[in-house]
Amino acid sequence: MLRVLCLLLALTSTLAAADFNAEPHLKQPIVGEQLPLEEVIAYCEQRVKPVPQFTSVEQWQAFEQATREKTLTNVVFRGAAATWRGYKGKVEWLDTTAGGDGYKLKKLRYEALPGMWIPAVLYEPEQLTAKAPVFLNVNGHDGAGKVADYKQIRCINQAKRGIISLNLEWVGMGQLRGEGFGHTKMNQLDLCGTSGVAPHFLAMHRALDILLEHPQADPTRVGVAGLSGGGWQTIFISALDPRVTLTNPVAGYSSFATRARYPSDLGDSEQTPTDLGLHADYAVLTAMLAPRHALLTSNAHDQCCFAAPHALPPLLDAARPIYRLFGRELNLRSHVNYVPGDHNFGQDNREALYRLIGDAFFPGDKRYVRHEIDCKAELKSKDELFVPLPEVNEDFNSLALKLVANLPRTDVQSTRDDLRSIVGAKDYQIRGTADGMEQADGVSVTRWRLRVDQLWTLPAVEFAPAKPQGTVILVADTGRATTADVVQEQLQQGQRVIAVDPYYFGESRLGRRDWLYSLLIATVGDRPLGIQASQLTATARWARETFDTQDVRLLSIGPRTSVSARVAGAIEPGVFRTVTTRNGLATLKGLVRENKSVIETPELFCFGLLERFDLPQIEALAMPAK
Repeated sequence: MLRVLCLLLALTSTLAAADFNAEPHLKQPIVGEQLPLEEVIAYCEQRVKPVPQFTSVEQWQAFEQATREKTLTNVVFRGAAATWRGYKGKVEWLDTTAGGDGYKLKKLRYEALPGMWIPAVLYEPEQLTAKAPVFLNVNGHDGAGKVADYKQIRCINQAKRGIISLNLEWVGMGQLRGEGFGHTKMNQLDLCGTSGVAPHFLAMHRALDILLEHPQADPTRVGVAGLSGGGWQTIFISALDPRVTLTNPVAGYSSFATRARYPSDLGDSEQTPTDLGLHADYAVLTAMLAPRHALLTSNAHDQCCFAAPHALPPLLDAARPIYRLFGRELNLRSHVNYVPGDHNFGQDNREALYRLIGDAFFPGDKRYVRHEIDCKAELKSKDELFVPLPEVNEDFNSLALKLVANLPRTDVQSTRDDLRSIVGAKDYQIRGTADGMEQADGVSVTRWRLRVDQLWTLPAVEFAPAKPQGTVILVADTGRATTADVVQEQLQQGQRVIAVDPYYFGESRLGRRDWLYSLLIATVGDRPLGIQASQLTATARWARETFDTQDVRLLSIGPRTSVSARVAGAIEPGVFRTVTTRNGLATLKGLVRENKSVIETPELFCFGLLERFDLPQIEALAMPAK
């Protein structure tokens, strides 16, 4: 009799819901466009560590040394990258050609790590009779790479001043442009548990080795300079490699706290590596330049990024007290370019560098030329600066493909606690606030604002038939607004449906540059995938309590939410009666095999996830699942 009654109730609900149209209710805004962005900005800001206060050089040096080693060990050289640390790759010197008045060009290629070759050109002064300064010149996101005229002019001017100058190609630019070298592909290595930022660092570190191996190199005079992404390279290598004695990052970085508020500054994958913010914000890295010579250059009206008014002051405020401890306040300089004031390393910015080089490397030398020496006639073409490379050259994708072949690891047992740690699972609590209720065609519709630990606000719409037989939490890659057919289907089965948009989906998307905020979350120590999964488990607990039911199921639509759904079921077993995925992803290995970019699915490139778990292993932890 009870079975018959239940069937009658389900049939009544089905008939009542037959004419119901969920679409207008799903599309109605709940949290608006600005709130998700404001919440992620606040979330990241609160997790950026300031530079501590110090009262002695000894205190600072202990902190600096510990920070440098933690950053190198826990950010740069994780996973397989640890085996690349200290690697002395091959260096092959190729043609030597005439450069211009007073210098010659030597082409070379070298291994930054096993099988990854970097092309470069050395500008060597012709009359070297004593030890000479050396200078590493890096470039930013300029497709011309080492051929860029403003970079050639800098290298030539250094050589004409008696400086051994190395013009380095950056991965993804110039000769190293290619699908596998795209900067957003380095996160494939992260997914495999190996630092994607390591090749960037090692390319510069090995270049410094080559410069200092020059028989005329003066190890007390070692400079680095670059624009934009080259500015990032400059601060990164200069802070982490104490061999650098003079540094000039140009429009290349700002504090993570600044970046949270200025989307133009967010920076690509290499500028926002996983967990860097746990150990050293860029304000800390700037202070780590002390007491060495440093010139922080920004542009007044930079249309790209890191404009002087907002980027420069926090960096100087962080570094000045440390320089003061050493009694070397004058070693820290800044320069703001007003004409043209855009994103440039033009003549005004270059001459600021030449002045610093003169004061630091050639003090008291009255022959030193502080203005730019005209050398436009000596600029070389792309063909003239071309450096032949081996036919096979490792890149981010090829390195990741080699790693993925043996993953997940089978030599260790991976547990639920391991998964929780890798994704940064949280035990969130939810307080739900009804944002409107109505009845339509026998279905009760309630819009909810789900407040998650005073951190996140999730928009959700509850659809309830007269006598719900269970509760389904519904998530979709394309957001709740597109799930009308699935809501209708579940209502006809007598289910209460809660269509929710967790972080980064549907109404919880962040708009322009959204994927960069996911990188920012990862650099301050959390994981977007863990946030999503934890929001789903918290929603399930809230539903169980609010609707007094133990029958809560999870249904995901699409490949991306299929991962967060399965992770949710695995990190908190029992909270869902079932986890069902439609159009789900079969394996995380496809992200590498198909050479996917972090732009497309930022939460899936969770550091170290594939090293320990592929989706079948996660699904097994989430049993029972469909």
